[in-house]
Amino acid sequence: MQIYWTSLKKVIDESPTVKTFVFECPSDYDWDEGAHIHLAFEGFNAGEKPDRSLIRHMSISTTNDEKDIGITTRINENPSLFKRKLNEMPIGGKAAIFKTHTNVPLKRENKKIYMLSAGAGLATLRPLALKFLQDQSNVNSIQSLNVDSTGHYLFTDIFNNEEVEKITSHFVDNRDDYYSEANKLMADKDGIFYVVGSDEFLKQNIEILLKNGIPKDQVILDKHPGQRESFI
Repeated sequence: MQIYWTSLKKVIDESPTVKTFVFECPSDYDWDEGAHIHLAFEGFNAGEKPDRSLIRHMSISTTNDEKDIGITTRINENPSLFKRKLNEMPIGGKAAIFKTHTNVPLKRENKKIYMLSAGAGLATLRPLALKFLQDQSNVNSIQSLNVDSTGHYLFTDIFNNEEVEKITSHFVDNRDDYYSEANKLMADKDGIFYVVGSDEFLKQNIEILLKNGIPKDQVILDKHPGQRESFI
């Protein structure tokens, strides 16, 4: 396992509670859209066993074309030790990245793609949208539906921009409106549905997708195959 040590370049305030932490990209580091990494702080591997409190599985919210590794996450009032250390990192501070993998690449199967997400889960889907805008081959269109109770919606330059063709978006601030809109999207039995959010959010959406007759292989989760089996 190769471990890359990288430096924090800048922090972007996406909303009052969501930040993107931008890390330098090592010269020989590459990733596919929808990838996640393990991000860890110094000392995580100092003992006989890794210190799990200093490691977190995080999605990369940037594409490799952007030349930086972006980690977008919500920082609550009482963050975990990991989130607190991340939020307190000085510019130039070091972190480790390793175990890069993607479970949610952009499917190019000549179908419509529907992105169902909650809050900062939209960060996982941002790179897929950017890759689609670069190359629209074999993707009919993208439609995004995001629920965020804060009302501070993310990445509206991509997902709520009338000038961006073939990507339509809908943001709602409550679950009732969200599921009402989601059921409408599920009228397309041939569509590919990406679902990103908490485990509870995934389970609720999968239940509705299957009830609406969406085939299991058209439901895409950011889970390893073994984990996916416990959801579908």
